[in-house]
Amino acid sequence: LSLNLAADCNAVLKALQPIFQEQGMTETVHNWEDHGYLATYVKKDGSFANLRIHPHGLVLVDLQSYNDHMKGREEVDQLLNKVEERMKELFHGNIKRVKRLPAILRGGVIDRYWPTADGRLVEYDIDEVVYDEDSPFQNIKILHSKQFGNILILSGDVNLAESDLAYTQAIMGSGKEDYTGKEVLILGGGDGGILYEIVKLKPKMVTMVEISFDKWPVIHFYIFQPAFSAASNIDQMVIDGCRKYMRKTCGDVLDNLKGECYQVLIEDCIPVLKRYAKEGRMFDYVINDLTAVPISTSPEEDSTWEFLRLILDLSMKVLKQDGKYFTQGNCINLTDALTLYEEQLSRLYCPVEFSKETVCVPSYMELY
Repeated sequence: LSLNLAADCNAVLKALQPIFQEQGMTETVHNWEDHGYLATYVKKDGSFANLRIHPHGLVLVDLQSYNDHMKGREEVDQLLNKVEERMKELFHGNIKRVKRLPAILRGGVIDRYWPTADGRLVEYDIDEVVYDEDSPFQNIKILHSKQFGNILILSGDVNLAESDLAYTQAIMGSGKEDYTGKEVLILGGGDGGILYEIVKLKPKMVTMVEISFDKWPVIHFYIFQPAFSAASNIDQMVIDGCRKYMRKTCGDVLDNLKGECYQVLIEDCIPVLKRYAKEGRMFDYVINDLTAVPISTSPEEDSTWEFLRLILDLSMKVLKQDGKYFTQGNCINLTDALTLYEEQLSRLYCPVEFSKETVCVPSYMELY
């Protein structure tokens, strides 16, 4: 609750005390004079409430309990309703705002909480763990969402959901490119979404190259939990999981590593790129789906930026002069990191022109 005036902390405490005492809760009160009160109420079953009263007019109530049944949730709602009613009686029309947040469910079998790229906590409507395995490189989860379908999550990073065709279309050029009879190189893309969509467009040949960890360690940037890794969509177990549980995204292209107009190489893409450059092999399109722009804005100290610059340079060497390179950026709110990435483009061995597009990716719950 937020008040329109300074709070009489003692009066608030005395008004709310009976509500918690009626629940048989043991009270402990801390008074910090000019900094208000903290009252803790503990029930015999281990549930507890923290009542924090700030003199400037903010009153916070945090309830924690173990309730796996509807009755327990109803009891919590009833207690909070009484707190609201008592506060309205005490302050009449001087309450500016009452905000009740949904319960955060901790320790459940299904983890519903994942951070956005810019550090906001989002609760997904996850109702089933479809796949959960540890490969030699990373944890691979496929969770089912009622809104987004199956979602691929690698080491805590929401990668792609069955709902996210917008992501795939954007990284292919948003329908503005003609892939007919073209040579295409995909870096990463282990969910199979890009490969599946490009094969429909009758290219001459699509080569998809995965990346191994022989030389590049996983690098995590922590926002609540690991938000990004230096390489993603990267091992055979990802392909196996997506082939079985992400078929709305990949169709049948992962059933075989070779098709009429495509091949999938489970190799380290860096030596492959170097080999192609040495052989003079050139592509009309290079699509980099390895990793997002890093959250860190210190490129000289961060090997992920070195990795991105290396991939950029090697990609330019196998790209035809009139060819195009497509890659993901990151959340639109990460302006510093995105600007820093754009600066990297001026450091390449050859001059390049670039453009950018903002897309809403459904399961990311943010603009990319």
